[in-house]
Amino acid sequence: MRRSTAIPLVSRQEQVASLLLAVGRASAGRPGLVLVGGDAGVGKTRLIGHVAQAAEQAGASAVVVHCVDLGQVGIPYLPFTDALTQLQAGAAGPDAAARVTELVAERPALWRLLEPGGGGDAAHDERLQLFEGIARSLAVAGAPERPLVLVVEDAHWADASTRDVLRFLAARARSENVLLVVTYRADDVDRRHPLRPLLAELSRLEHVERIDLEPFTEDELREFTTALAGRPLPSAGFADVLDRSEGNAFFAEELLDAGPDSASLPWTLTEVLRTRLERLDPEVQQVLRIASVAGRRVSEELLRAAAARWGAHDVDAALREAVTQQVLVVSGVHLEFRHALLAEALYADLLPGERSSVHRAYLAVIEQDGPDGMPIGSAAERAHHAYEGHDLPAALSASRDAALRARRLLAPEEELRHWEQVLALWESVPDAEERIGRDRVDVALSAGEAAARAGDPMRAVKLTERAVEGVTDPLRRAGLRHVLVHRYLDLPTWDEVPGQVEAAIEDLRAALEMLPERSPDRIWTNALLARVTMIIDLDDDARGHAECAIEEARAVGQPGALAAALSTLAVLDVADPDRAATLLDEARTAATEAGDVLTEMRTLYNATANRFYAGELEAAEQRVEHALARAEELGLAWSTPTVNLRILQEVMLYFRGDLTPRTSGGVPATHRHVLEATRMYAAVARGDADAIQRGEALFDHWPSDGQIALIGGGSLVDALTWAGRYDDAAALAVRITDHLGEVWTEVFLGRIWLSALAIAALADAAEADRSAGRAGAPGSAAATAVEERAATRLDSGDSLLAVARQTAQRGRPRGGVLGPEGRAWLQRAAAENARLHAVVGSTAGAGSDDKSSGDLWREAAESWRQTVNAFDFGYRYEVARSRYRWAEALLGAGERQAAEVEAAEALSEAEDMGARPLADAVRALARRARLDLPGVRRATASTLTEREEEVLGLVAQGLSNRQIGERLFISTKTVSVHVSNLLAKLGASGRAEAVSLAHQRGLLEV
Repeated sequence: MRRSTAIPLVSRQEQVASLLLAVGRASAGRPGLVLVGGDAGVGKTRLIGHVAQAAEQAGASAVVVHCVDLGQVGIPYLPFTDALTQLQAGAAGPDAAARVTELVAERPALWRLLEPGGGGDAAHDERLQLFEGIARSLAVAGAPERPLVLVVEDAHWADASTRDVLRFLAARARSENVLLVVTYRADDVDRRHPLRPLLAELSRLEHVERIDLEPFTEDELREFTTALAGRPLPSAGFADVLDRSEGNAFFAEELLDAGPDSASLPWTLTEVLRTRLERLDPEVQQVLRIASVAGRRVSEELLRAAAARWGAHDVDAALREAVTQQVLVVSGVHLEFRHALLAEALYADLLPGERSSVHRAYLAVIEQDGPDGMPIGSAAERAHHAYEGHDLPAALSASRDAALRARRLLAPEEELRHWEQVLALWESVPDAEERIGRDRVDVALSAGEAAARAGDPMRAVKLTERAVEGVTDPLRRAGLRHVLVHRYLDLPTWDEVPGQVEAAIEDLRAALEMLPERSPDRIWTNALLARVTMIIDLDDDARGHAECAIEEARAVGQPGALAAALSTLAVLDVADPDRAATLLDEARTAATEAGDVLTEMRTLYNATANRFYAGELEAAEQRVEHALARAEELGLAWSTPTVNLRILQEVMLYFRGDLTPRTSGGVPATHRHVLEATRMYAAVARGDADAIQRGEALFDHWPSDGQIALIGGGSLVDALTWAGRYDDAAALAVRITDHLGEVWTEVFLGRIWLSALAIAALADAAEADRSAGRAGAPGSAAATAVEERAATRLDSGDSLLAVARQTAQRGRPRGGVLGPEGRAWLQRAAAENARLHAVVGSTAGAGSDDKSSGDLWREAAESWRQTVNAFDFGYRYEVARSRYRWAEALLGAGERQAAEVEAAEALSEAEDMGARPLADAVRALARRARLDLPGVRRATASTLTEREEEVLGLVAQGLSNRQIGERLFISTKTVSVHVSNLLAKLGASGRAEAVSLAHQRGLLEV
């Protein structure tokens, strides 16, 4: 029987066409990523091999690399190390090899990756440089008309760092001539598998395609078996293969290979494979079992050495037979099992003692030095074989070496796993401390640091607590307190738990009394004390600790602690923005010198926020661009400070009137919702039809981040108000305030904004009552209800304004100075309340402090004038919206000419920004008041004038002449004239008949 590799590819035409189209797009400078998933044996490798061959025939370069199964911890970046090695060796041609080699020579991070013994400790800001170096190497290996097709096989075994690179390459694809194809076993990727969230994340990207390879259908299987056997199978034989293989290509092939004996074979694929392997000579089986211990792929030299050490005989003959029987295939200097299931079946057949013995044989070989004086195998491989071979002292030493290697390679998750392995083995190795040159406390601290860098703050805390608890020396224990508090501060809600901060302060103060002057631990303790005392508003204490830390850090050269203390002092000096900015710039320089990239990013964010909250938007915009560029360089594109910078950037774009829709492509799932909340500002201003739906979809994410509740919820209040859902808007503002009052504090500054929005909803509701003529006859039930609603709204508005003013007083930022934005929103709250009083005061029977309607509107106009000025620090959208309200108030005060000027400016700005709801509102105001604004006047084919049509529409709503006059800013007498004219033109005897005739003639919308 022929093997599947010797026959043309059966079926899969749709998948082949899709992959080759992706190759064509890559050739044209449109890179892509294709995820190919399917069960074991379904034909993924065969499909990819066929496509790689076809791509090469079309001019592309194909490089195939593999992930390997080394248990919980893999070799960091292994497939990409292999890819770069192949590219340097000419896999994509000599020109590409020269370009890649030149690039590697220029990038220390790449050189470190490719040279196992090269370099010392890497600075943590090099991780992005490593990722960018890998991406750039792949990019220069591809060219127009000769794209690079990189196939990463068996991604279900990928290590954490390899998954990070895949995520990076997918997010950064721009115009490279590169196609990345990733295969994985779908049946291995359950909901807890670490690859699963990455697959979900990648699948959302526009340029990522997903191919789910299904088993053969009956017709496809018949074509496949016919090609293998060289003739159609008898009906009974085919039915048996179909029934047992269920369309799995590899299973079907093995059943056919068994020939007439297939009916007696077991029903599982594993058992079928075992039966087949048992037909081989015992010497061949023995060598294959040894090979299976190395995994699916092993270098021939290593296999020969391990087999010889284990006592295998005639290895040459055994390997030749294994290749002849196509159990193994040759791949360069490696031998591979034709399918990973073969290796798994062989490995599962080994007795526990046999497994351990073979693992020790491999360990003995890879511990030997190669020609370069370095061990043949990697530290991770040595750790794996030593552990599986039950050589625990060797496993401990190798795990330590693997952790240090992972640190140099900037692979924190792998580093953490190896340190945890060391800790797990510690009790089993009596001389552990002497063997690795450090005590258990140091190992736990290193593990905690790796966990922090890997983005697992809770694990970092647990490990650091474990280290501190293991210290018996009081002085050393005191010196570690600041490390533990530092880990606590990385927890998102640690400082919100009652008593936590106070307990930490007590511990740090006790430690401070024991630590020697100007010692590094004392300096750090002071720096951390400054930060945590500031959290609970002990500003004088915080300043004292910060200044002490700064003085000693400068004296003895502790840039990391200096950066932390300067950052704290800058916050304390926020009332003096220029001094705070100077301190933050010095802090950033110190953090850069210390290699403390997270502190550097915090200083960059704080410096940007410093300019933003001072109202210096241009300076803030320049700083945010620089800070985000630096974050990209450091590989911290989605750290907490960077996310805050991205939020600021979105807010500033909105302030400037840039309402361009932006997608969430490439945003990690952990931060997608807060950025979606921030983009709600512009969505509401644009009038997106789904803005309310999007805002409501964020409700479930309020508990995860208060900013989602504040920004997304506040924007939704605004959207509901524009939609006329005034009661819902006001109720939501209360809900947000209550929620954040529990999560943050009752006097959070965002409450000023929410109060202003809530008063706006109340004022619009009052205006809707007035415009709809709901007052009814004096003394009627309807009139009484309107009066009660008006009184309730006035009370609510006054209360909300009082809350806003109280918040501005009690919740003002550190330093006591409310910034331009806070002052502007406080002024708008006052203006909205003045509008509410003016609207209610214009409603029959309501009254307002015995002031005339004109007086109330004049007060409102003055308040809106001040609001326009307050927002004029660069908040373009709110300036335009405030001008609209100013124009409305001016009309109420009888100042039509001034109103027309402000309305014209508001309309021009709204149209230029694309703020549809605001533009529509200004036009509606202009039509009611007959203001002469561009594009507002409309032509009519009826016999009625435009003003008469407007009056008719309000008559149809049941408004009285007085109410119509208030609505259109004209006198009651003028309304009476218009009503008489339209009655005459329509030939109606009264108002009801006029409305009926207008409906019949299509002059009124139903």
